[in-house]
Amino acid sequence: MTPADLSRCVVRAVRCAVADGELSAGAAAPERVVVERTRPGGVGDYATPVAFQVAKAAGRPPRDVAGVLARRLGAEPGIERVEVTGAGFLNFVLPAPSAPAVIADAVMRDVDIRDVVLRSVCADESGAGLRESVVRRSVSRILHVQGATEPADLPVAPVAGRDGDIVARYGADAARWAMLAVPARETPSFSAVLLVQGEASEVFRVRYAHARSRALVRNAAQLGFRPEPGDVDDAPALLRLLADHPLVLEAAAHHRAPERLTRHLVELADALLDFQYRVLPQGDEKPSAAHRARLALAEAAGTVLAGGLALLGMDAPERL
Repeated sequence: MTPADLSRCVVRAVRCAVADGELSAGAAAPERVVVERTRPGGVGDYATPVAFQVAKAAGRPPRDVAGVLARRLGAEPGIERVEVTGAGFLNFVLPAPSAPAVIADAVMRDVDIRDVVLRSVCADESGAGLRESVVRRSVSRILHVQGATEPADLPVAPVAGRDGDIVARYGADAARWAMLAVPARETPSFSAVLLVQGEASEVFRVRYAHARSRALVRNAAQLGFRPEPGDVDDAPALLRLLADHPLVLEAAAHHRAPERLTRHLVELADALLDFQYRVLPQGDEKPSAAHRARLALAEAAGTVLAGGLALLGMDAPERL
């Protein structure tokens, strides 16, 4: 079971509990359940507050509802453990993600994202309404990828007048990143770091990591091998972040929060930049199945970075 499957599994558990009479008929399941990574100090890998959503209509305390759902979900194949914590939070432990599965998901999701971006209508992103346009268009793209509707009420704080012409000063992509990296209600800040072509700049690291993924594929072709999905046992952080990507998009859509996507892209870029040195053969090494599998994982990470940047309205350079 993937983290994205987990959300659908929770919805199904609520519906089945109602159908079987374990929860009252009024306790309708929400169409979507937000499942997110457990925060530091929490229990398990993932958590959801769905019991709080269902409890009022069920006429029972959230912890009782969570107990009903935990018993059902604990029997689901692909879920190692379910635990109820606090007033009714459901916490899950899943098996470690497999590289072939996350690669396949990255490829399929990239098709959806490309379709959304190609169909998006260009709008004027300049003048007094610059930030509102940038934020709303990014949220709209993320919602469309999730099959959701357009944002209705989304208050957006404008760029402060003192910042002047941010596009002319920092460039379109860097300015757009700064506008999307903080919650819509907050006023974005701009600094000279946006102009840095180095690790101090988050936007540079994300775009550079994508460029490095493409360079690895080109270099591998020169060495006579291509990416081929397979098991990878030395990239747990990268695998986890790739497996979490669908959940990040779902949460970004649910909360109308592109800043969640920017944070995730930075983490993913950093993990890929750490992993890149293990992808190609070293010295007299011959390309092996392990190298092909690592290359496929690096390529998938680059694909996810490119898709994420596209949802933010930014380019992903092949070379940087």
